[in-house]
Amino acid sequence: MTRQNLRIMASLAVLATVLSTGCAKVVAKVEPPAAPPAPATPTATLAANPNVIQQGQQTTLTWQTSNANDITIAGLGMLPASGSRTMTPSASTTYTLVAKGPGGTSDASTRVTVNPAAAASTPVPSDEDLFAKSVKDVYFDYDKSNIRPNEVGAQEGNAAFLAQHPNVKVLVEGHCDDRGSVEYNLALGTSRAETVKRSLEQQGVPAANIQTISYGKEKPFCTQDNEQCWQENRVGHFVFRR
Repeated sequence: MTRQNLRIMASLAVLATVLSTGCAKVVAKVEPPAAPPAPATPTATLAANPNVIQQGQQTTLTWQTSNANDITIAGLGMLPASGSRTMTPSASTTYTLVAKGPGGTSDASTRVTVNPAAAASTPVPSDEDLFAKSVKDVYFDYDKSNIRPNEVGAQEGNAAFLAQHPNVKVLVEGHCDDRGSVEYNLALGTSRAETVKRSLEQQGVPAANIQTISYGKEKPFCTQDNEQCWQENRVGHFVFRR
């Protein structure tokens, strides 16, 4: 074998070695990194209890959220993830909660119906209330039992009320000042009470609705010894009776 043939064979051997080495080498497959998980979508609930009220009454808003870091209700500002708030709306209102987070936005609403406050009912005055407002005592001059001219108007008003309210009965008390004897003043008190009764009867008040009694000077309304006090005690005093 010639020298040239030997060189050719050596070259072929080297080439075979290189080729066999290259075929045996395995290149590892590179996997791309996994994508991070998507943020969770926020959730929100909102309720009002009670949801129907009258003006001036209160309701309580209660909310619950998750996956949110920005929670608001119009008019209340930023809120915690869950909680409650007492409200006094003056008119029907829809409350809306908005919950925002990395995963998006969620909202919830609730409506509170506000009805007008019930009108305060005007209490119906009782017969006794009307009696106290309408019936006036009748005053007398010293040692007299006739109704004096400046008391006629009051007595006419008394008669008109009692005639219009036949279910109301009245006791007329005859009183006197402390001058004179006990016996004399008891008689004068009787005369004054009977004068008032006759006047009422003449103006249409049923006699059965009127009783009289005399206290003379035994139950004074005033105890000072002066004309003003004595005048307070010379009176036909009206007492309501059923």
